[in-house]
Amino acid sequence: MARSKSGFYSTIEYIGPRPQKPKKRNFFGGWVIIAIALGMGFWFGSPLIPFIRATQVGASDEQAALLITSLEHSQLSGDKLAAIALAHSGEAVGFDSSYYKIAYPNGDIPSNKGVAADVIVRCYRKLGIDLQVLVHEDMTENFRAYPGIFGAFTPDHNIDHRRVANLQRFFERHGESLPVSRNASNYAPGDIVVWSLANGAKHTGIVVPGPVGHENENWVVHNMSSGVKWENVLFDYNIERHFRYPAETAVSDIKKQVLNP
Repeated sequence: MARSKSGFYSTIEYIGPRPQKPKKRNFFGGWVIIAIALGMGFWFGSPLIPFIRATQVGASDEQAALLITSLEHSQLSGDKLAAIALAHSGEAVGFDSSYYKIAYPNGDIPSNKGVAADVIVRCYRKLGIDLQVLVHEDMTENFRAYPGIFGAFTPDHNIDHRRVANLQRFFERHGESLPVSRNASNYAPGDIVVWSLANGAKHTGIVVPGPVGHENENWVVHNMSSGVKWENVLFDYNIERHFRYPAETAVSDIKKQVLNP
């Protein structure tokens, strides 16, 4: 380098990167990113919590068989419905919400397919109650009493009973409406619950006892996109309605008619 007359090196003659001032460390930047990541993980992962919790406690086929035998010997219609639901939970049924043209009465879509409402319909049918017929007849006579959210202008026996909102309205009109609570003792085997999910959709299932070691817990049989399951998820979703059908008063009247013809 050449020196200037003053004895110092000329700045023009310096070759190299411009000296940089040391940057101040942003203390909050890293924590903000971590907080956002954790929040997104909770938001997208929270729907899996009920599934993970349910799979932590296994319910074997042997346990189900013992419980089914016990419930079948009960005189209560709710216990019998619960036994049917438990047996149904052992069947291979995938989730399929497609529209099917089916027979009437006693019509059903392929037995290896279904949605939440199909669990209810199939179990009641084995109890001798055909909800396809009952819902269709009630909608035919009282169409405006049912939710007008499906764009239909007339009843349709192919699909009406396969919609949770329609089953809910039928049970409201003809079943026994029970209080909604988070107290397990208020629920009995065979009760029907309707949940309101986070995305606004309705879901439904049948209350059943838990397996060995969890007999005092109320589990449910339902189909939420992964097939018919026997799971401990009764209070994992927002319970909107709680029904018993047939109503206990109706069952009592039937028994009186049988005993005193």
